[in-house]
Amino acid sequence: MAESVGVLDDEQGAAEARAALVDKLIADGMITTPVVEAAFRAVPRHLFAPEVSLEAAYADHIVRTKQDKQGVTLSSVSAPWLQARMLESARVGPGMRCLEIGSGGYNAALMAELVGPAGDVTTVDIDPDVTDRARRCLAAAGYDQVRVVLADAEDGLPTSARYDVILVTAQAWDVPPAWTDQLVEGGRLVVPLRLRGLNRTVTFESRGDWLESTSVLYSGFVSMRGIGAHDKPTLALDGERITLVFDDDLPDSPDQLAGVLGTPRVDVDTGVIFPNRVSFETLQLWLATAFDGYCHLAVDKEKTPGLIPPPVGMGHAAVDGASLAYLGGDKIDDDWFRFGVHGFGPEAATLAEAFAAQVRHWNHVHRDGPGPRVTLHPRNTPDSELPGGRVIDRRHSRIVLLWP
Repeated sequence: MAESVGVLDDEQGAAEARAALVDKLIADGMITTPVVEAAFRAVPRHLFAPEVSLEAAYADHIVRTKQDKQGVTLSSVSAPWLQARMLESARVGPGMRCLEIGSGGYNAALMAELVGPAGDVTTVDIDPDVTDRARRCLAAAGYDQVRVVLADAEDGLPTSARYDVILVTAQAWDVPPAWTDQLVEGGRLVVPLRLRGLNRTVTFESRGDWLESTSVLYSGFVSMRGIGAHDKPTLALDGERITLVFDDDLPDSPDQLAGVLGTPRVDVDTGVIFPNRVSFETLQLWLATAFDGYCHLAVDKEKTPGLIPPPVGMGHAAVDGASLAYLGGDKIDDDWFRFGVHGFGPEAATLAEAFAAQVRHWNHVHRDGPGPRVTLHPRNTPDSELPGGRVIDRRHSRIVLLWP
């Protein structure tokens, strides 16, 4: 408590830290417009993170505000760079009506600055601890005009609809109809969406009864709770040490994969080199759209030294019947990495070569490109009315990823 009081009393230090953070976000290209810059300079972030030091409050990192008994983060103040990118893509402006799904207080205050006195901001969360905290922080920072609502936002918030912008700050597996129905024509939905197990924040713009992406951003958020929660099915290959993680249902006849890691391994060199410490997020999305059996290979590296070559990143993998292939590789030097593919099972050579071919295709066609466009359609949309691309069917929606 003494630390929190000290933080609140140090207004000059807070102002200097806030200015330094905003300058960094501008230099990094995260803030690109004067209106978002002004909002970040106006809102005292430390008042929304009283549990931590002034330095931590103005670091470009998340501040965890609630965890479960296992240490899993249930609520947080998101990293400033990500909030800035989302607000830039949402294009929140004066007089707009906005809904935030997932409360923390800070982001709602930024939105309140952007909409001004003629606008309206409502923030909703399923957790009473989170909404109580948001109310306290908003009041302390002088943003009493922000409406805080305790509810499961699966049905949006019809009492305040319709909205120019709906901004979601929890990882969603699906987009409920209410979120799109409560947008004005041309309104924007900014949602961290799980696409075949990959976390991407997509800014959608309403096109009548469907939505089209204007931005797709690599990101990570706490998982959605309540009606919209969705568990990832897993398939153990080696007890708890090595598992396959799927975003949808398990493959047909998953028992075929029993013992697959005990079969002879096939290694394929893709010939593709890539800089170390540089994101290859478009490759991840390309592989996710290239294979029907796309999944993630989760490996406890401490318990499996030398059992299989380590996967790269999230363990991007594909299964086909009784065979498995996944993305690996080797560090060439301090600057470069070489992608390879490892395969197991009766058709290991065929699947591993097909996987490597997709890595090579991405390297030649999409490596320096913008990534896919994403469209969102009602669940009852027939195939004939969907654009060509990888279709991801959810409970409420049909999501299509289209590559240029």
